Amino acid sequence: MSTTATARPERLKQQTSPLSRRPGFLTYAVLIAALLASVFPLYYSFVVPTRDNSVIGDSALSLTPGGHLFENIHRVFDKVDFWLAIRNSLIISTTVTVCCVLLASLAGFAFAKLPFRGRGALFLIVVITAMLPTQLGVVPLYMLMGHLGWIATLPAVIGPALVSAFAVFWMRQACEESVPYELVEAARIDGCSTLGTFWHVALPAIRPQASVLAMFTFMGAWNDFMWPLIVLDPSESPTVQTALSSLAAGYSLDYTLILSGAALGVLPLIVIFILLSRQIVAGVMQGAVKG
Repeated sequence: MSTTATARPERLKQQTSPLSRRPGFLTYAVLIAALLASVFPLYYSFVVPTRDNSVIGDSALSLTPGGHLFENIHRVFDKVDFWLAIRNSLIISTTVTVCCVLLASLAGFAFAKLPFRGRGALFLIVVITAMLPTQLGVVPLYMLMGHLGWIATLPAVIGPALVSAFAVFWMRQACEESVPYELVEAARIDGCSTLGTFWHVALPAIRPQASVLAMFTFMGAWNDFMWPLIVLDPSESPTVQTALSSLAAGYSLDYTLILSGAALGVLPLIVIFILLSRQIVAGVMQGAVKG
């Protein structure tokens, strides 16, 4: 009798817990408003390329697509070699993403699970390098690319971005949280090599975090403007960002032309996000559950 009486208040507490309540109307209204505020600029940037330049001077926003999309796209490809720019950006972004995720995962696994002398000091040096501004290394990096003979070639953009301190830190934390020492020891007892342990044990466990890193790395390499502008010739080896800067050059700005190029340039990022969305959500939820 007493057991039932004490169990009933516990059930009532669980039923009235704040975590068990359904979100109210105000919560959904705020979320919908935030969603609209986030999506509207992207939507409008796709609406403007479907119209002519008269839409820029209109006092009222034109929210419906027009009929000038293919005309504006044709003008983009006439003004700059946009196919070459897309190809170069795809080569750079894909190579940088694959190499950065792989190398950072290997380094993160080593820092997290492999005991060696000076591990803490070396990791501290890696973290400190992330605090240095990128502009500080432009001159020595340009001199190094000149000594290697890579100026005005794609390797000059790819080489310095093959791995980053942030990526190593991110994957080290992922290995610390998602790869138990028991699994590593079990793999070693079964005769698995260090590289085999990383490939068969660690890499599947950190796949969600690696997907998040891949998305951010691809976006960073795709949107990079300063370094490609320095080491590449925009007329011979353009990237998407340098091509967009060429569209914006001149005394008068053709906004529909610029936004048409920007819409074409953002499409690969949307595709990458859609392809990695499930892994990204899994990584976020995994961190939320562990927190």
